[in-house]
Amino acid sequence: MEVIAFTGPPGSGKSDRALVVAYENKASCIIDDGILIYHNRIAAGKSAKREPSRLGAVRRALFWDTLQAEDVRRKIEKIRPDRILILGTSDKMAQRIANTLKLPAPSKYIHIEDVARPEEIEQAQEARNKDGKHVVPVPTMELRPYFKGYLIDSLRFFRNRGSTKRKGSARQKEREERSVVRPVFSYYGKLTFSNRVMESLVRYSVNNMKKIKIYDVSSERSTGQMNGIVLSIDLKVRQGTPQEIKKIIHTMRDKIQREIEYTTGMSLETIKLNIITDVTR
Repeated sequence: MEVIAFTGPPGSGKSDRALVVAYENKASCIIDDGILIYHNRIAAGKSAKREPSRLGAVRRALFWDTLQAEDVRRKIEKIRPDRILILGTSDKMAQRIANTLKLPAPSKYIHIEDVARPEEIEQAQEARNKDGKHVVPVPTMELRPYFKGYLIDSLRFFRNRGSTKRKGSARQKEREERSVVRPVFSYYGKLTFSNRVMESLVRYSVNNMKKIKIYDVSSERSTGQMNGIVLSIDLKVRQGTPQEIKKIIHTMRDKIQREIEYTTGMSLETIKLNIITDVTR
């Protein structure tokens, strides 16, 4: 099984172009915002666009729900597709989804800039920011049972295929349909977290690690990844051998990453550590 990642910032038009990208790369399955799409139908999962908050939507898209992840894994095992297209806001997000679903790491990365012109991306982002509209790459009739009470419109495009049935025959056009929904969380503003919140989460995550003492925590948004966070931590690690200290730091990083990503829905891109310790030999 081959996994292909299709990534780009939120609202840049990935879902709008997912069907075309999947077709051109011969991917029969698409994973987008928490759902598995197979042959233009929702096969498994739960859509992040149904969540009442942005935080819940991010968790849903990343398959934090073990039952949701297992549901999608079982369906993939049953379908046994040759290729799967995973949509994400960054390469790292696509990698994390593949890892959570126990799929191979992406062998190919396609970025929205590879398939859309700058003005098309700008137009898509304007529709997202101004009107709160999100695209789901399945037909409206398929989507309605899942989105009762939501604003749903249909979009159609024609995909050209070369037809060789008869000499001189015109190209046949296959029509595909996507749907536009307006999630509840699209009415809300931008989600941000203060340094104080990040510091509290860091301290809480390592509260039971007695060999670590946190002095200071600062955070900033990543400049290289959408919804990414960079943490800087000053800490002291109690005396130990190099192997012991290395193990403690590794455990601490895992705990901090899990807590922050689960609680905030943000992606922890980097942890910068300033460590004070005494090494024994």
